[in-house]
Amino acid sequence: MASTRRDFIRTASVLAAGSMIMPEAFPVSKRPAAASDKIRIGLIGGNSQGYSDLVSLLKVPGVECIGLCDVDRNVLNRRSDDLVKMGRERPKLYVDYRKMLDNKDIDAVIVGTPDHWHCLIFCNSLEAGKHVYVEKPVGNSIAEINIMQKAVKKHGKIVQVGQWQRSQPHFVDAINYLKTGKLGRIRTCKAWSYVDWKSAVPKVPDAPVPEGVDYNMWLGPAPLRPFNKNRFHFTWRWYWEYGNGLMTDWGVHLIDYILYGMGKSIPDSVMAMGGKYAFPDDDMVTPDTMTAVYDFRDFVMIWEHTIGIGLGNWRRPHGMSYIGENGTLVLDRNGWEVVPEKQRIEAVPVQKNVGNGQDLHAKNFIDCILDNSPEKLNAGIDIGRNVALVAQMGNIAYRTGEKVSWDNAKQAFNSAAANKLITPVYNNGYKLPKY
Repeated sequence: MASTRRDFIRTASVLAAGSMIMPEAFPVSKRPAAASDKIRIGLIGGNSQGYSDLVSLLKVPGVECIGLCDVDRNVLNRRSDDLVKMGRERPKLYVDYRKMLDNKDIDAVIVGTPDHWHCLIFCNSLEAGKHVYVEKPVGNSIAEINIMQKAVKKHGKIVQVGQWQRSQPHFVDAINYLKTGKLGRIRTCKAWSYVDWKSAVPKVPDAPVPEGVDYNMWLGPAPLRPFNKNRFHFTWRWYWEYGNGLMTDWGVHLIDYILYGMGKSIPDSVMAMGGKYAFPDDDMVTPDTMTAVYDFRDFVMIWEHTIGIGLGNWRRPHGMSYIGENGTLVLDRNGWEVVPEKQRIEAVPVQKNVGNGQDLHAKNFIDCILDNSPEKLNAGIDIGRNVALVAQMGNIAYRTGEKVSWDNAKQAFNSAAANKLITPVYNNGYKLPKY
């Protein structure tokens, strides 16, 4: 890659990071990939979604993976072999992400780690001059997501949040219909995730750290505790120290489109209830059943999730609905439709999903790097931060048992108990970044 092009990629500034864009800005660029358009990627956290993000990015002409980082050498070796099977060069392998960030040839990184690591790795990556594709939710606490938003504005890099439904064509079509006003005044919105494929997490004793795993590095800023497989690959998300349960695992995807469609960002108040109703004696800590009610003053949004049941609203395991006086728009990853209220408007039959939102999201990220066009990001940092805040509000209302309100000017709740949950305690010598 020509040095001038590499310098441009590394210094591309963000003038309007994460700006919400209109749906018509979504088409994929057909720019041919020249030699100077090569983007070299490093993946941090390759066991699951992070690797899926990498696969989508590698479909974009000119993208190469030159570094893989994971605290589990078993994952590193498996993913390295996977890339070779794809016909790619074997990348350099790292256990400590900081050493990977020292590689000056890496232009951008994917942050696909458990949520409790997002903020530190994200900020360190920006400080190292890398563009970032960060998995949702942006961070694991309100303090972290605010820090991450400030870091983007300071360092001026291109940042895409992995809320890929923002790039999914039929989701965009549904919002275009919503904006016509045909549904009439919308007073209630719903978003839900019913997970029937997920069952209990049986309690198991602590055990020796598996061979090839740097467990201390996996814990990072989380509290020091013995290794337990329930708190490791995948199931870490059911423990507050590392994730925030279904509310942030699925909720940020679905609630995001309620905020987008309704043109809102912060509710007036939220209350939540639920608990471990499906599997009261298993090892999960986050609720398997939960309902949160958000008051936006002119409409109410209801979030529902449950584990062990798959038949949700409108016979859909997941989705969103905008309930208007003339009809209801129902939307999920398979398509969208409009159901009239007393024949006040014409029905719209199911408009099926077309295209691959994750692939389009990856292409949008690369295009914005090459064109230095942060304003065209489909899910920039502001979008990721706003929905993460709303999801955190729901979890905090649940954890405190209080109806809470957020003062955006003060960056605080109206509750002392809720305010204690804003900022995480970092452990093991790690410090919360300051911005």
